[in-house]
Amino acid sequence: MIRLIITMILGYALGCVQWGFILGKLNGIDIRDYGSGNSGATNILRVLGKKASLITFLGDALKGVIIVTVARFLVCPHIAMNPQAVMMLAGLSAVLGHDFPVHMGFKGGKGVSTTGGVMFAINPLLTMIMLAIFIITVAITRYVSLGSCLLMVSIPILSVIFYSFNLPMVIMGCILGGLSIWRHRANIGRLLNGTESKIGEKVER
Repeated sequence: MIRLIITMILGYALGCVQWGFILGKLNGIDIRDYGSGNSGATNILRVLGKKASLITFLGDALKGVIIVTVARFLVCPHIAMNPQAVMMLAGLSAVLGHDFPVHMGFKGGKGVSTTGGVMFAINPLLTMIMLAIFIITVAITRYVSLGSCLLMVSIPILSVIFYSFNLPMVIMGCILGGLSIWRHRANIGRLLNGTESKIGEKVER
């Protein structure tokens, strides 16, 4: 159990590395003062452009991949717990670090990229389906937030389809998906009243 606890602490610390915030500082701004005030890849796209957004996305996703890989090889063989649940717990710790970084007053991102990295490290096929849902939604509506929310809704549904007899995995899928949807509550409100920004819209610096 101590291995899992150490891995989750490491996951939280890794999650606290805010690539969007770092890139903002390298460009002489605090990204939290622009656009939606979020440090995720979507707001970075609006404020700093495609290259910075891609770096942010990959960096945030890699946090999930790294900590799940650590759990897979260094924790799962040594603990009498469901291996998928162990990896999901490790991944959840990274998402919590990303969403609630202690050094930023617990005000971080919304966890979409990091959650995607977690799911990819656990089940690439499931993640490709999630990605397809996201891409199709954004292509049709141009709302990244809507695509993100539907992607997160798909996690517990796909967890049931892929792991129907693995209750811990399904429960963790619900927690991960639900957390990000909760983090998108302001976006959901703007979607409902028609004031949500669409992809491609720029923010004045």
